[in-house]
Amino acid sequence: MKRIALVLVILAAFGVSGAVAQELSPERKQAIDSLALEKVRDLSKYISIIGSKETPWSEANRVIDRAEELFMQGSEIGVSSLARPEISYYTVRKYFERLMRLNYNKVEISWYNIEYVSDLQRQPDGTYVGVITIFQKFKGYDAEGRLVYQDTTKKDITVYVKRKETQIGGRLIGFWDVLLGDIRVKETTK
Repeated sequence: MKRIALVLVILAAFGVSGAVAQELSPERKQAIDSLALEKVRDLSKYISIIGSKETPWSEANRVIDRAEELFMQGSEIGVSSLARPEISYYTVRKYFERLMRLNYNKVEISWYNIEYVSDLQRQPDGTYVGVITIFQKFKGYDAEGRLVYQDTTKKDITVYVKRKETQIGGRLIGFWDVLLGDIRVKETTK
């Protein structure tokens, strides 16, 4: 419901289509920033649901489909571990499928300190690109409920803001849509 309200605010701010993509006013930028941060928070919830061993397989697959809708096509998500120095990157779907199959009896994943680290920058094609940084706390437990693995990973999420159009009530309305891009691992610590 909150996302619909934000999208309507953005739609109202832009009015009828045909408006040229210009510099974002502070009000428009704030509405777009709010939508971008909300999508990142949605992704955090989806990751928790998909990673939970209590989530039924069919529900996890439904959530994967929803989570994929947040991303630009071809985006990748980085995976790191304290056990190995290299970072592996997977397509969004492959990342979520691997997350469902982690070899722990219980998994807890939480995100915190979600914030913009780079302001939206306009690209030659009119798209705006920014970066949101998050910290991810991962905990894996064995069958006896003992914590067997834990790490904290700093990740950068690329955010794309693109101009789109939709028809509402017979009128063509221009609006900005936010999609997530690659999620890059910056640092993994204990």
